[in-house]
Amino acid sequence: MYRLVFGALAVVVAASATPVADARDLQQVLNTGTLRVGVTLYAPWAARAANGEIIGFEVDVAKQLAADMGVKAEILPYDVERLIPALESGEIDLIAAGLAITPERALHVNFSQPYAESGIALATQSQRTASVAKLADLDTDKYTVAAVEGSVAVDLAKRVLPHAKLRVFKNVAAASAALVAGEVDAYLEDEPVPTFLALENPTKIDVPLGRPLLASRAGFAVNKGDADFLAFLNAWITSRDADTWLPTTTSYWFKSLGWRGRTDSVPHR
Repeated sequence: MYRLVFGALAVVVAASATPVADARDLQQVLNTGTLRVGVTLYAPWAARAANGEIIGFEVDVAKQLAADMGVKAEILPYDVERLIPALESGEIDLIAAGLAITPERALHVNFSQPYAESGIALATQSQRTASVAKLADLDTDKYTVAAVEGSVAVDLAKRVLPHAKLRVFKNVAAASAALVAGEVDAYLEDEPVPTFLALENPTKIDVPLGRPLLASRAGFAVNKGDADFLAFLNAWITSRDADTWLPTTTSYWFKSLGWRGRTDSVPHR
């Protein structure tokens, strides 16, 4: 999801060029009985099932959120650069798209507290890195690290592993295949790609650090000026985290492959 994080400036520029219309506040959403939620199709955050239905982590979140409000969720897919303009123009009431909280975006929308975390993580070839005990051990020309061209992971690899060999691939599929085949020793990529590679290839691939090297936190986004909506969202996140609904739902979509049978979509760039 770092394509969302570091696409922030483009989103803000697009949003600033969009005329602001009257957006619906919390009470108006409750009165109409429908919560219009903007998402971006990027599995497993959101993806189309074989029957055309949109499913995913954000869809489950949006539906539960709407149910707790006593309204119906209407899921509306947008390209990432259209999310904030759609919110500002009143096309949608809420963004739930793994949207990273950034200062640039916060100039245009109000963010809830975080409800999800993403970032760039390290996947390694288990046999080829068996002697590696910590990240610094990879920082030698003995090892080759993969990243996808044009991604933040390329710059991250140069910064945290400057002495390792860097091999850049055109897309996630090519880099993933190279790691599984043992052509490279490690791979820096947006989660959940590293986790899924380890789940798909448990005897070959590991995610040794347990957490992203470069993390971001996602929040709901609503229009400015609606403090009641923001207060409700924060209370909802606190409650659904405490009753384990959010952690359980996160685990299903990001720490397992059980959802794969419902869609052919996989994370890709």
